[in-house]
Amino acid sequence: MAKQAPFKNLDPATAGDARRKGSDPHELDQSMEVMLSYIYASLPDFPLYDGRRLPPALAAPDGADRLTRLPRELRRKIVSRLPVKDAARTAALSWRWRTIWHSTPLVLIDAHLLPKGQGFPPTYSTSSPPVAAAVSSILEAHPGPFSCVHLVCSRMGAHRAQLARWLQLLAAKGVQDLVLVNRPWPRDVPLPATLLSASTLTRLYLGLWKLPGAAALRGASLPHLRELGLCCVEMEHGDIDSLVARSPVLEILNILACFKGLRLRLVSQSLRCLQISGGIMENVAVVKAPNLERLILYGCCSPGGGLCTRVRIGDAPKLHTFGYLEPVHVLEIRDTIIMPGMKASTRTMLTSVKILSLNVRFGVRNDVKMVPTFLRCFPNVERLHIMSQKCDKPTAGNLTLKFWEDSGPIDNIVSRVNTVSLREFKGEPGEVGFLEFLFRSARVLKTATIVMANPSFTPFLKDVAFSKVRRSSRNMASKSCEVHVLGSNGPDGGEVWSFKTGADFSFQDPFSVAEVLGRC
Repeated sequence: MAKQAPFKNLDPATAGDARRKGSDPHELDQSMEVMLSYIYASLPDFPLYDGRRLPPALAAPDGADRLTRLPRELRRKIVSRLPVKDAARTAALSWRWRTIWHSTPLVLIDAHLLPKGQGFPPTYSTSSPPVAAAVSSILEAHPGPFSCVHLVCSRMGAHRAQLARWLQLLAAKGVQDLVLVNRPWPRDVPLPATLLSASTLTRLYLGLWKLPGAAALRGASLPHLRELGLCCVEMEHGDIDSLVARSPVLEILNILACFKGLRLRLVSQSLRCLQISGGIMENVAVVKAPNLERLILYGCCSPGGGLCTRVRIGDAPKLHTFGYLEPVHVLEIRDTIIMPGMKASTRTMLTSVKILSLNVRFGVRNDVKMVPTFLRCFPNVERLHIMSQKCDKPTAGNLTLKFWEDSGPIDNIVSRVNTVSLREFKGEPGEVGFLEFLFRSARVLKTATIVMANPSFTPFLKDVAFSKVRRSSRNMASKSCEVHVLGSNGPDGGEVWSFKTGADFSFQDPFSVAEVLGRC
């Protein structure tokens, strides 16, 4: 029998407990690894030098130490961009460098403290004790302030006393940008309420914790917090509402994989971007958000018991970008639930939305019947993005061009939509029927991008699908439209949504295939 790889996330006690309960600890370990990979991909970047060597032209030909002659402020900026070990070692260069590290706002990334030869992410056996001890030493030694601290390598269930001291020091020494991820198990280590006294925070990301109780949250004060990320965090209903209410300048709220059914009642004068990815979502109500520009819901599933995810948009006059809306969502605009086939009225329209993304199972009749109704709720949409979702049990019948023609004209398709993308295209009849309707109706369409599914995961004939796109585009209402057909090398169902893309306001359209790929 081949020897199995060591656990990356489980301690021996947890692995033994899993076996006693009849579970495979290696499967549990792998699921934790997948969860952590999503969390790490969702974290913000840190401001450090990437380690590339300087070009020879910048090196001193005579070997002279010209760095030391630089002004003190410039040397502080250099040190602030070095990994923490290298930054601390600059004190040994000369007396001119000795005080630089202590007077420079600290940038601490604990992944740089892993033992030599250990890659990232760490395994169970190589992460905690050495890294935790080094973090404690650095936080005690440096006087602050702490401009950027990422602590993502330690199993904090085994270091709770150290965790409490870290948060005390971080709060006292003015931490601004903090990322704190617990290496499971357990995945619900209680987060000390001390963190909520860190009034200097401008950005906070938490992964695999249990939020403090309601009393601690009511006493929180985060007056400078502009970005908050909660990744696989255990919390009670109302906890996020409390954090938002105590963050008066919060602009970006990202939520990844809520384990319990998420119920969010959003009231915020400052929030510009709300993103929820994965996990269970019961109810998201945008009650009053006068500055909300982007609402992005990706891969959220409905809770058990036959309940559907409800999305209610109340007062959001600046909402410009909305996705990934699905026909299985119960959409409520103001006080009206949107039903298939209903006539649009001023009470059921969101006129501010210009960019819309829909997830549609073109093989499911009830999904497709909701699409015209949804489109009529957003009369000023100019950029439309459709993700064709996989359908295991088709029920659609023959949803061809005739279905769309019988549904009647859709004004924004006819006279406003200038950019369209259809992703995960396989050439199925429902997809082709929609594409034909779109091309024959859209008079001002300038760009249409069709992205084929990856045939490695979804069996279909690419040549046949490509010929269907060409045939669909023969009778186009717009004579100036460019049609681009691309292939995908991504996973089944398309790439996982990136918080970084959605929260980057330099992207005019975060759903645009062309714009996002152009930055890569």
